[in-house]
Amino acid sequence: MTVSLVILGALLGLAAGSFVNVVAYRVPQRASLLRPPSHCPQCEHAILRRDLVPVLSWALLRGRCRNCGGRISIRYPLVELGTALLFIATVLVLGAVWVIPAYWVFVTVTLALALIDIDHKLIPNRVLFPGSGVAAAALLAGAIAEGTPGWWLRGVAGAAGYFVGLLLLALIAPRGGLGMGDVKLALLLGLFLGYQAWEHVLLGAFIAILLGGLVSAVLLLMRRKGRQDTIPFGPYLVAGAYVTIAFGEQILDWYLG
Repeated sequence: MTVSLVILGALLGLAAGSFVNVVAYRVPQRASLLRPPSHCPQCEHAILRRDLVPVLSWALLRGRCRNCGGRISIRYPLVELGTALLFIATVLVLGAVWVIPAYWVFVTVTLALALIDIDHKLIPNRVLFPGSGVAAAALLAGAIAEGTPGWWLRGVAGAAGYFVGLLLLALIAPRGGLGMGDVKLALLLGLFLGYQAWEHVLLGAFIAILLGGLVSAVLLLMRRKGRQDTIPFGPYLVAGAYVTIAFGEQILDWYLG
């Protein structure tokens, strides 16, 4: 069963990664996700269906548009492949459980938000709110099927706690530190962390702050960023949640031991 789920996760992950690319590119431009169909941003020629196969089409075309020969960023296949690997990792971490689809939605939404935040220093409500609603509904359905609806309620409490915690940090942090987009993102992250355990909400926040501080310090030392520059914190929040979901139990056992 797990092998079948891994294969399914790989295929769905590739498709989800392609969708993540579309969302990350179009939403900041306030463009429709459906129209116009996928096209080359340089010559605006519609991309043929056979050229829309994730990763493979980019490799066969050697990273160039079939029509104009313009370069296609390697980021597109990397996002598709990365999403597929995250879907597979979800199966390997959680096993064959009913909440797997919810965690796949969680990965898709949070990865799209992280990419948009990196590019534009923005966590758009247009992605966050509907994505969080679908993820929460899928998690509730999976929890009911698993017979653990109480875990979902614990997740709701975790979402509220994470939200309040980041809101307080945003109010006392220096300007440009935490934005309201980060605070609202905590609702989605706290739901899935709290579903696992109360401690995972705190651990996810700690890892996010640790990663953000370390990377910011390195960028400052390398003079890639100045003290007045705004550094998007959303990707670190997402990374903290991913690490906690995958290794939270081991980290806590190590620390408490």
